[in-house]
Amino acid sequence: MERLWGLFQRAQQLSPRSSQTVYQRVEGPRKGHLEEEEEDGEEGAETLAHFCPMELRGPEPLGSRPRQPNLIPWAAAGRRAAPYLVLTALLIFTGAFLLGYVAFRGSCQACGDSVLVVSEDVNYEPDLDFHQGRLYWSDLQAMFLQFLGEGRLEDTIRQTSLRERVAGSAGMAALTQDIRAALSRQKLDHVWTDTHYVGLQFPDPAHPNTLHWVDEAGKVGEQLPLEDPDVYCPYSAIGNVTGELVYAHYGRPEDLQDLRARGVDPVGRLLLVRVGVISFAQKVTNAQDFGAQGVLIYPEPADFSQDPPKPSLSSQQAVYGHVHLGTGDPYTPGFPSFNQTQFPPVASSGLPSIPAQPISADIASRLLRKLKGPVAPQEWQGSLLGSPYHLGPGPRLRLVVNNHRTSTPINNIFGCIEGRSEPDHYVVIGAQRDAWGPGAAKSAVGTAILLELVRTFSSMGYLSVLHLKAVVYVSLDNAVLGDDKFHAKTSPLLTSLIESVLKQVDSPNHSGQTLYEQVVFTNPSWDAEVIRPLPMDSSAYSFTAFVGVPAVEFSFMEVLQGRLPAVAQAVAQLAGQLLIRLSHDRLLPLDFGRYGDVVLRHIGNLNEFSGDLKARGLTLQWVYSARGDYIRAAEKLRQEIYSSEERDERLTRMYNVRIMRVEFYFLSQYVSPADSPFRHIFMGRGDHTLGALLDHLRLLRSNSSGTPGATSSTGFQESRFRRQLALLTWTLQGAANALSGDVWNIDNNF
Repeated sequence: MERLWGLFQRAQQLSPRSSQTVYQRVEGPRKGHLEEEEEDGEEGAETLAHFCPMELRGPEPLGSRPRQPNLIPWAAAGRRAAPYLVLTALLIFTGAFLLGYVAFRGSCQACGDSVLVVSEDVNYEPDLDFHQGRLYWSDLQAMFLQFLGEGRLEDTIRQTSLRERVAGSAGMAALTQDIRAALSRQKLDHVWTDTHYVGLQFPDPAHPNTLHWVDEAGKVGEQLPLEDPDVYCPYSAIGNVTGELVYAHYGRPEDLQDLRARGVDPVGRLLLVRVGVISFAQKVTNAQDFGAQGVLIYPEPADFSQDPPKPSLSSQQAVYGHVHLGTGDPYTPGFPSFNQTQFPPVASSGLPSIPAQPISADIASRLLRKLKGPVAPQEWQGSLLGSPYHLGPGPRLRLVVNNHRTSTPINNIFGCIEGRSEPDHYVVIGAQRDAWGPGAAKSAVGTAILLELVRTFSSMGYLSVLHLKAVVYVSLDNAVLGDDKFHAKTSPLLTSLIESVLKQVDSPNHSGQTLYEQVVFTNPSWDAEVIRPLPMDSSAYSFTAFVGVPAVEFSFMEVLQGRLPAVAQAVAQLAGQLLIRLSHDRLLPLDFGRYGDVVLRHIGNLNEFSGDLKARGLTLQWVYSARGDYIRAAEKLRQEIYSSEERDERLTRMYNVRIMRVEFYFLSQYVSPADSPFRHIFMGRGDHTLGALLDHLRLLRSNSSGTPGATSSTGFQESRFRRQLALLTWTLQGAANALSGDVWNIDNNF
C-alpha cells in the first residue's frame, strides 16, 4: 500500500511537459528489477538496438510486507477518511489495470509472455536465464537492416576472392583458420570444424589433357591447343577416345533425339555442346546414354553478353564444371568421407564412363568450320561463324584425358546459435568456400555474405531469443552471377515465404522498387519468372532430394557491370530476413498446401496417357486418390491451427513438427538410399520418381509412332509401370497421412 501511496504522491509532483518512460535494468543488490528515468519527449528516438524484459507486478499479498511502526490505526480512520478514499480509488484503479493487462496479454499475438522495451544500456546483453518474450517483426527487420548496412561486404568479397581456395592447398588451410577465428569472435554458442577426406580429381602437369586431329587413315595429326591446361572437367573418365565430331546444341535429351531424328547418330562419336541450360554432368550423362564416345564443352558467345559496356567472356577462355551426376564425394556414395578405409571400395553410379573436356570458343570455332551434314536448326545457331552451323559429322578427333585422383582433406566450419524454444530444430545457412579455379562468383561471394550475416546477427544482441524451429537450408552458392534476372531455386514449401520477403527487399537495379516489384514489372506471374526447381549441381539439392529438407538457392543471373557489392547486399538482406522469419514466427511459414498444386500439374501431364492406359486395362486412379487425400490433409491441418489456442506451446510444437516433416515424407521409403540416394519423388532421380513414370509413359507414344528414343529399345513394360505407380502412390499417401497426423490410416478405398 505504501508503494501505491508513494506513486500517487510522486504523480502529483510530475511536470506537465511531454515525457516518456524508459525502463533500465538495475545493477547491484536490486539486479533483475527495473527502474524508470524520464526523458524529454522532444529528443529524437534511439534506433532499436538492445532489448530487455519488463516485468509487471501486481499488489503484494496480505501479510507479505513487514509491519510499519507509523501506520494509522484502523480505529481512528474516521477522523481522516479522505486519504483512505484516495487509496481505495487507487486499489480499484490497480485492479482494473491488472485486469486490462491480463486481457492485453491474451489478445496480443506477437508479444509472448512479456513486454519488451528499449534499453539505453548499449552494453547490455539479455540474461539467458531470464524468460524472454517474442520480438516484433518490424523491430527485428529494422535492426537487421541497420547492422547489415554497417558492414563492409565489398571488402570482404574482395579479400576472400583474392585468397587461394583450391581444396587441400596451403592457402585454403589458412583461409579455414581465418574464417573459424572470425566466427569465434562473434560470440556464437558453438564453433567447430570437422575434416573429411574426399577423392578429388586434378590435372596431371606431367601429362596434360590433349586434343588432336586424326586423318582418314587413323594417324594422329596436329594438336589443337587447349589454352589453359588447368581448366578441366573434374570427375571425367580418364583415357583416350577417337571419333567423328557432331554438334549437339546444349546436349539435352531432346537435342540428342532431334539430332538422331535428322539422321545424325551420336553413337561412337564426340559431341560438341554449349555451356548452359543444364549442368556439365547432365550433358555428359546424356551423351553417354546416347552412345557417344566423349564430350567437348564450349562457351557460345551468343549465350553471353555482347553489350560493349559490360564484360563478356574471352574467346580464349574455357569454363569449369564437374561432371559427377550427384553430390558429395563420389567415392563414398551415401556415406560421409571421414575415413575411407572404413568403407569398401565403391564409386557413385553418377560418375561418367566417357571423357569430357572444356574448350574455348576459339577452338570450337575451328571445329565448327569443319562440320558437314545437315544445317543445324535456327535455334541451334550461334555467332562464331559467318555461315550457318552444321550438325556433322565432321573430321575425326582424338581426346586424351589424364586427370588423376587424390584423397584431399576438406574442412567444414560450423557455427551455431542456440534457440530458446525447440532448440533441437535448426535453420541452416551455408556457402561453398573452396573453388576449382579463380574468381569470386562461385564461392567467394557466398562466403563473404555468410560472414556478414554472422556479424550482423551477432551485433543485433538478441541471439538468446531466436526460436529456431525448422530444418531449412539456405545456400549462398552462385548468389551473384549477374545483376539482371533473379531466380530462386527452391522447394515449393518455401515459395510463399520467398514472395513475402521479396516485398521487403529493395531492388539493387531500380531505385524505389522492391525486388518483387522489379520481377512483376516484366512478368505479372512472379513465381513463373522467379521460381525454379533445384538443379542437381546445386549444393542445396542434396538437402531436399537426399535428406528431405526444404532448401533454397538464390541467384542473380546474367551480366554484371560493376554492381557486385550492391547485388550481394540485396542477397544478404534477402537471406537474412528469410532466416529471421523462419526463426521468429510462432508457426513455421512453410506452405504445406503448395505440394497439392505440384501434384496437380504433374497429373495434367499424366492425363495425356489415360486413354493409352485404359486400352491396356490400366488406370491412374490411385494417384488421383492419394493427391485428394493430401489436399484434404492440408486443409484439415489449416483448420486445426486456426481453431487452436495460440499460446499452447505443446500444440505449436506438434504443428511445427508436422509442417517441417512434409518434405521428408516425399522421400520414397520403398527404395534403398544406397541404390537410389535421391529418393524424393518430385526432385529425385530414379525409377521411383514421378518424372521416371512420365518418361516411361511416353514410350507408349514413341513406340506407336516409331520415333526412336534413348530408352525405346526396352519399350513400355506393364510390370514396371505397376511397380512405379505403386511406389509413387504409397509415398504420396504416406505424406498425406503424416500431414494429417494419422500415420496409421491406410484405408484408402482405392
